[in-house]
Amino acid sequence: MTQQFILRIFVAAILGGIIGLEREYREKAAGFRTHFLVALGSALFMIVSAYGFEGAIASPEHRLDVSRIAAQVVSGIGFIGAGTIIFQKNAVRGLTTAAGVWVTAAIGLACGGGMYVLATVATVLVLFGLEAFNYFLHKFDKHRQPGEVQEAKEE
Repeated sequence: MTQQFILRIFVAAILGGIIGLEREYREKAAGFRTHFLVALGSALFMIVSAYGFEGAIASPEHRLDVSRIAAQVVSGIGFIGAGTIIFQKNAVRGLTTAAGVWVTAAIGLACGGGMYVLATVATVLVLFGLEAFNYFLHKFDKHRQPGEVQEAKEE
């Protein structure tokens, strides 16, 4: 069983790292290391939640609720996300980064639960969403003149 747990955290770390590489490439506040650690930690929390207390409660009238730790990961990651959101010059920046960290935590939880296909599809969709947005923004931004340098609007 230990090998299965190691595989789960390894896959989570890889998928989170892939999202982090995209954010690193875009020079955003939360990059490879942040997303790598969030996914790895989320997977580990899920594994501990589901399997870490099996022997602690031996009586049949006690039940474990494995969703409790996952729920705490979801709310706890909000603190990290809030730290990436900045209000500056009447503009909110960092929302995409915060959402990326949030979904990376969900991908880690899915890996921790052994849902590799779901986690992989979610990673592909995240990357598609981030890249498609940038592609269409640059392709259809009619307000920018050729050669004009424009401040980033996203984050």
